Amino acid sequence: MAVPVWSVDPRTGKQREQVAVEASAQEIDEVVRAAAAAVPALADRAVRARLLRTAADFLEEARPRILEAADAETALGPVRLGGELGRTTYQLRAFADSVDEGAFLDVIIDHADASLAPPRPDLRRYKIPLGVVAVYSASNFPLAFSVPGGDTASALAAGCPVVVKAHPDHPATSELCADAIRRAAVSLGLPAEVLSVVHGFEAGIELIKHPLVSAAGFTGSVRGGRALFDAAAARPVPIPFHGELGSLNPVVITEAAAEERAEQIGAGLAGSMTLGVGQFCVKPGLVFAPEGEAGDRLLKSLAGTVSDAPAGTLLDARMRDNFIAGVRERSELPGVEAPVEPGDGGEHLVRPGFVTVPAARLAVEGGEHDALLEECFGPVTVVARYADQAEVAAVLGRLPGNLTATAHVGEAEAAGTDPAGAELLARLTPLAGRVLVNGWPTGVAVAPAQHHGGPYPATTSTSTSVGGTAVERWLRPVAYQDTPEALLPPELRDGNPLGLPRRVDGVREV
Repeated sequence: MAVPVWSVDPRTGKQREQVAVEASAQEIDEVVRAAAAAVPALADRAVRARLLRTAADFLEEARPRILEAADAETALGPVRLGGELGRTTYQLRAFADSVDEGAFLDVIIDHADASLAPPRPDLRRYKIPLGVVAVYSASNFPLAFSVPGGDTASALAAGCPVVVKAHPDHPATSELCADAIRRAAVSLGLPAEVLSVVHGFEAGIELIKHPLVSAAGFTGSVRGGRALFDAAAARPVPIPFHGELGSLNPVVITEAAAEERAEQIGAGLAGSMTLGVGQFCVKPGLVFAPEGEAGDRLLKSLAGTVSDAPAGTLLDARMRDNFIAGVRERSELPGVEAPVEPGDGGEHLVRPGFVTVPAARLAVEGGEHDALLEECFGPVTVVARYADQAEVAAVLGRLPGNLTATAHVGEAEAAGTDPAGAELLARLTPLAGRVLVNGWPTGVAVAPAQHHGGPYPATTSTSTSVGGTAVERWLRPVAYQDTPEALLPPELRDGNPLGLPRRVDGVREV
C-alpha cells in the first residue's frame, strides 16, 4: 500500500497537503536505472555548464512559489530563505564557471622519456565522473543543502546524474525545486532524469544499496549518517560516502581577548548561537571563557543579548522534543548553571539560552558531564569557564572532529608578539576543517578556497561539501599509458584542443 508523504507546518503541527507517496523498491530501481541511462547526456562539459546556469534561472523564476512553500514547511522566514535561494543559484553558476574552466579535470601529461632510470612510458591522466550519485537532503537548509544544493550542483558539474532522497521536513519545497531543474534539463534537450527525487525512509535505504549508485552525499545526524555509511561500505561493491554528521564547533576565548572586548564577544556569540534558531551545523556549541572579571563581563553581555532573542520554531516536533530533553539533561548535571535557561517556549516554540560549567569537570574521561561534549541541535550553547590554558587543552584533547574551531585572541596574540595565539591555533587545527580567528563560524562562504568538512564525526571523508573543490567527490582519476593520439580523449591530446589548464612534463600550462 502506498504511504502518503505530507507537507507539515511546524508552526502549527498541522498537515498542509499530500505531496507524494513513498517510493517502493521497484520504483527506486526504475529511477536509478533511468538516471544511469542519462549519464551519456552529461558527457559534454559545455552542456553541463548550460544546464547549471539554466537551472539557476528556472529556480529564480519559481522563486515566489519556492519561498512560500519553504517558509510554510520550515518556519525559517522569507528573509533567511530568500538569501538561501540566492546562495543556491550562485552555487550553480559558480560550478558552471568551474566546468567551463576545466581545471577540476586535473589533466597531467608526462611524455615518454627513455633517458630516465627506469625509462618512463607516456602517461596521461585526468578525472572522469563516477556515475549516478545519491544525495540525502538536509533538514536545516531546504535549498542550499537539499535538492538544488551543493551536492547536486557539484555532482552535475562532474557529469553525474543525481537521485535525491528528499527530507521529510520539506517535501513540497523539494518537489518544486526538482521540477525547476528537470524543466531546465528538458529545455536544453536533456533527459529530465539527470535529476530525480524520491521520498521515504525505506527509499533511502534502497537507494544506497542500488548497484548502479556510484557515490553518495549526506547531511544530517550522526546516527542516520553512520547507518548509511555502514550500508555503503557493506555493499558487494562499496562506494564513497561523503557524509556530514555532526559538530560541536568549539570556540576558545583567551583572557586577553575577553579583557579587550568582552561585551563585543558576548553579543557576537549570542547572535551566532541563536541564528536560524540555533539550527546551523556550524553553531558554536562549546565555548571556553576565562574565569574572573573579564569572563563575567562577557557572560553578562551574552545573557543580555540572548534574553532579548525571541522564542522560535524548530524544523519539526521531533527536533523540538529532543532539544527540550537535551537542555533539561544538561541543566540538571552537577555544577551546571543556566544564566539564561533554554527550553520550552510555549506551543511549537523553543526558548534560547545557555548553560555554564567549570571546564575542569569536562576534562574527566567518561565522566557524568560527557553529554555537554555532544551536539545539542537548537539555540543553546555550553560555556566552560577555565582557570588556565591547561584546562582548555585538557578538554580540547577529548573532542572528536569538528567542522569548525574558533579562537578569539587579543591584539598581541593576533600580532604574534604573544605566542599564546599561535599555540592556540596549533591546538585547534587538528580538530576541524575550518579554523577561524576573531569571528564566528555561522556563515559558510561559497568560495574556491572554502572547506566545509572535518575529521570524523564532522564528516566521513576529507572532502568539502561547499566550494569549487566539492566536485572532486564525484570524480575518479584514470591514466592512459602509451596510447596512440587518435585513441586518446580530447582532454589528453598534445594539441590541447579544448584549451584546458594542465601540467605537461612538470610545467603548468594555463
